[in-house]
Amino acid sequence: MEFLIEILKAIILGIIQGITEWLPISSTGHMILVDEFLHLAGGETFVELFLVVVQFGSILAVVLMYFNRLNPFSKRKSISEKKETINLWIKILIACVPAGIIGVLFNDQIKAWFFNPPVISITLIVYGIGFIVIERRKRRPVINHLNEITSVKAAQIGVFQMLALIPGTSRSGATIMGSTLLGLNRRTASEFSFFLAIPVMLGASLLDLVRYDGILTIQNIVVLAVGMFTAFIVSIIAIKMLLSYIRKHSFEIFGYYRIILGAIVFVYFVVIPFFI
Repeated sequence: MEFLIEILKAIILGIIQGITEWLPISSTGHMILVDEFLHLAGGETFVELFLVVVQFGSILAVVLMYFNRLNPFSKRKSISEKKETINLWIKILIACVPAGIIGVLFNDQIKAWFFNPPVISITLIVYGIGFIVIERRKRRPVINHLNEITSVKAAQIGVFQMLALIPGTSRSGATIMGSTLLGLNRRTASEFSFFLAIPVMLGASLLDLVRYDGILTIQNIVVLAVGMFTAFIVSIIAIKMLLSYIRKHSFEIFGYYRIILGAIVFVYFVVIPFFI
């Protein structure tokens, strides 16, 4: 019975990961709330490993959905299309440099200083307001295709992605918001954000996996597999729904959602404990 409960927890966490990783609403903000009520067995080290492994599910979803577009060796592509794909990867890697450098150099300090409810609630609210303000500017996008993104633009988007090292910001939220400020339309900004996730999340996950020194049981492996598979399926659904939604709608609703979630995190973790 206890094992089935752990499986159920893995499914719930996989669903949350699959949704919040791609929508600009902060997976960390949601995870910290859920962790208050839903505790995986296996200790803190295993929980950290679980959160890393479910990210692999999300990464695999993007790779599968965009495999042909991201594969420079596809036989279905012409020489010019292959060069275009290679150029896209170069821009993706350029955009990953700022966050990669800061993340490697200051990973421990960032976790020690910023991984707490007050910071998360503030970043949720601040960037939520940012989304609303940006969407109400009504500026016409000047970049409507991925091949129009220059190396300079990619580096600038990478600076915005660096902001997401602070929890509550949301990696997709920071890159999408930064991209729209730089003139990308919503779909192009979202897709570029999806592609940036592949090296960023893969690198961060591998770094955490190398540090893991625990012993995995058969039950733990099953829990990890269930969480990863759930995140994989839900990620595909979430990405398709987001791309469908932004064809006719703005990101403004996500701004309001972030503000509400930030207020909930602040009240639950800061205000209520103050009076108890």
